[in-house]
Amino acid sequence: MPPRNDIAPDTLDISLEPEGVEVRYTDGRSVFYHGVPTKVEGSVASAPGKDVHVLVTDPTEETGVMVYVNDRATDDEILKSSGVGRVVIDRDDTESIFPGVEATNAGYRIEVTADPETARGRVFVFVEDELGESSYEIVSATEASASETEAERESGTPDDAEST
Repeated sequence: MPPRNDIAPDTLDISLEPEGVEVRYTDGRSVFYHGVPTKVEGSVASAPGKDVHVLVTDPTEETGVMVYVNDRATDDEILKSSGVGRVVIDRDDTESIFPGVEATNAGYRIEVTADPETARGRVFVFVEDELGESSYEIVSATEASASETEAERESGTPDDAEST
């Protein structure tokens, strides 16, 4: 297999749906990441051996850019024709993949850290393999706290409840 290179992403149309996130490639195909992304504060670390895709939306949430991190399977021409970028990061290195978004190759794991304010859009991380997929949205501490409070209200647990 030839060595893989970094490839700059193109702007892609996206649709944030109640059931998940749809990304429409520049070649006319699309992919749907199922499920409401789990909101996490600051960063996401993948399990070993998983594929990691990072999507950063623009402020309108109608377009965005997507990068595959350390993908060594997808041919360069397929990525170029689809508009998806790729970044290959050496072990124990960290690279900025978008303003406000960094990825670290921590051996067999990829960790994505983001500041959504600096990114000026929403930051999604999709972690998958042939057995399944998980989706996350990296949010600020303020937004993560608000999400936890909302979840507690929906479950009937008051914010100031104490465990006994």
